[in-house]
Amino acid sequence: MYKDDFVRQLNTKGGDRHQNVLQLDFTLIFILFALCMTGLFVLYSASEQSLYYVKRQATFMLIGFAGMLIVAQFPVRFWERWASLFYGSALIALVAVLFFGIEAKGATRWLNLGFSRFQPSEMAKIAVPMMVSAYLSRRIIPPKLKHVAGALLIVAIPAFLIIQQPDLGTSILVFASGFFVLFLAGLRKRYVAGAFIGSLAAAPLLWIYVMRDYQKQRVLTLLSPEDDKFGAGWNIIQSTTAIGSGGLSGKGWTEGTQSQLNFLPESHTDFIIAVLAEEFGLLGVIGLCGIYLLLIGYCMMIAKNAQSQFAQLLAASTSLTFFIYMFVNMSMVSGLLPVVGVPLPLVSYGGSAIVTLFFGFGILMAISSEPKRIGTWR
Repeated sequence: MYKDDFVRQLNTKGGDRHQNVLQLDFTLIFILFALCMTGLFVLYSASEQSLYYVKRQATFMLIGFAGMLIVAQFPVRFWERWASLFYGSALIALVAVLFFGIEAKGATRWLNLGFSRFQPSEMAKIAVPMMVSAYLSRRIIPPKLKHVAGALLIVAIPAFLIIQQPDLGTSILVFASGFFVLFLAGLRKRYVAGAFIGSLAAAPLLWIYVMRDYQKQRVLTLLSPEDDKFGAGWNIIQSTTAIGSGGLSGKGWTEGTQSQLNFLPESHTDFIIAVLAEEFGLLGVIGLCGIYLLLIGYCMMIAKNAQSQFAQLLAASTSLTFFIYMFVNMSMVSGLLPVVGVPLPLVSYGGSAIVTLFFGFGILMAISSEPKRIGTWR
């Protein structure tokens, strides 16, 4: 047997062995498990010791975890090849919301699937950065002006559809997720400066022609919540009170007065971090932030070691977007940003958000295992 034949036969056997093994990243799984368990622990208290919410949240987590494992088995090239189909499906779902969506609390953001409700804007959080990453990875980096314009169009269409629901907060975050890809692709400084100046110039037009009355009220409430203590300012006042009363170590699990006596609104969804701060204090918040930063740091390491330009852009933008969701939620609950209805990732109660997040982590897991697939997937 010739040497080349021996090497070819050895590589074939090695490839078959890899194909029969699940592609898993146990470090990522462990960090996600720790975050999910922390979320369920806090949710039990935030929902007034309701096992109903905890069981449903755990069910969504199991569904998301199973989906993550399935997504991780597909090679990165698969997601790059079918990014346009995934993006198109997200656009169709967003358009369907405008005609067939379910209205709740003055907004139409969900589709009724019969067995559950689905929020297409969550799907857009993954589809937009995936599509922009696929678009730019096939072109010269850093992108030329025409390619920047093309990427911005990809981002602007779903963002505009989400605004119509209306959901200005999510639309801004979806736009940011796509902009992160542009930034990471080496967007020239003059374009960044132009975008910043343009945003400042467009702010008055946004206030006059785009923002609705309740959205304007949120901004005014942020500046002076005491002007309407029992109305628009109630949420911020109660959440900051809960955070401040927790002190260093908190009042103890299920012992928070603001949440347990129903002073704190939406305690199991958007304002759940206030429950954690009241019951476990500053140390509890630092512990949760530590898990988040560990997760984000590990995901950025996955991006650094990615084997393709598409994988690097998608992994890094997904990690930064996850950080922004965490930052925005904590900032709005503590009174640093207007309340925009952004949940705390994997801690706040919500099915669509959890399943979507696990989908994104499934792609990250596929990227992290890509070095083991070199020479295996054809």
